Amino acid sequence: MSLAEQDCVPCRGGVPPLTAEQIAPLAAQTPGWKVVDDHHIVREYGFPDFATALAFVNGVGAEAEAQGHHPDLELAWGRVGVTLYSHKIGGLSEADFVMAARIERVHETRPEGPS
Repeated sequence: MSLAEQDCVPCRGGVPPLTAEQIAPLAAQTPGWKVVDDHHIVREYGFPDFATALAFVNGVGAEAEAQGHHPDLELAWGRVGVTLYSHKIGGLSEADFVMAARIERVHETRPEGPS
């Protein structure tokens, strides 16, 4: 089952964040996302205007609420920056990569198509 087809499993505190070895196969399944210091993953999306970027943010917000896993979003004219990590454990969990894949699906299925 692909990451985008999975549901985010809430992370419990006290669980260690993923190691670099555990991160590698998950990162391979989320192309376009960059792993930073084995702590968080980031991606920037480009859009033709502010309204389209805002619509994408709203789509990501709806998916985040449905999954109970909330990224940090930065909205600007023509772009959206996304950062994911599991705050409770201070690093990455599998749920972060599941959410990244789900965000990719939101981006690919929006009416304007991928950019």
